[in-house]
Amino acid sequence: MSNFAEAQAGIRDLHARYTDATWRKDFDAFAACFTPDGEWRISGRVFRGRQEIRDGIAVILDKFHGVLISFRNPILTVGDGVASGRTYIDERCAWKNGNTNISIGCYYEHFARAGDRWLFEWRLFEMHYRGPPDMTGTFLERRDYGPPPAMPPRDANTEDMASARWGLPAAGEPGGGV
Repeated sequence: MSNFAEAQAGIRDLHARYTDATWRKDFDAFAACFTPDGEWRISGRVFRGRQEIRDGIAVILDKFHGVLISFRNPILTVGDGVASGRTYIDERCAWKNGNTNISIGCYYEHFARAGDRWLFEWRLFEMHYRGPPDMTGTFLERRDYGPPPAMPPRDANTEDMASARWGLPAAGEPGGGV
């Protein structure tokens, strides 16, 4: 098997483990999908390191009965033990307050090989749609970085669209991180 095919298989396995950890609300397994110093950028938030990522997902998922993530095939650029890519996803969300929605977006990702596994080293989520499954909800304008392998810069972030809904302090507030 080629290096590209091995990386693609490993990264698809990583996406599957991430989906499983999210659905089961296994915060340790979720955090274990990242390198020890990994970074997760989502909804204006920056979570750095496994403990901060674990703590963040625990607060977020406490608001949900369940979140089912479906990853599309990642578009990858693979090097020696590292890879980058973009992966389109949709989420089916059932909130404890009775609301439901789907979200459609794209993860820009940098991966690192750790032994026989691939892990997230850096990820940025950009939401493109949120609303009902019939697509009558809100579409969000996003910058086009160009075709792969083009990526946003590592300090890129998106607007805070969820901290209040997730029960997290806003970015920049005490306890709210970057």
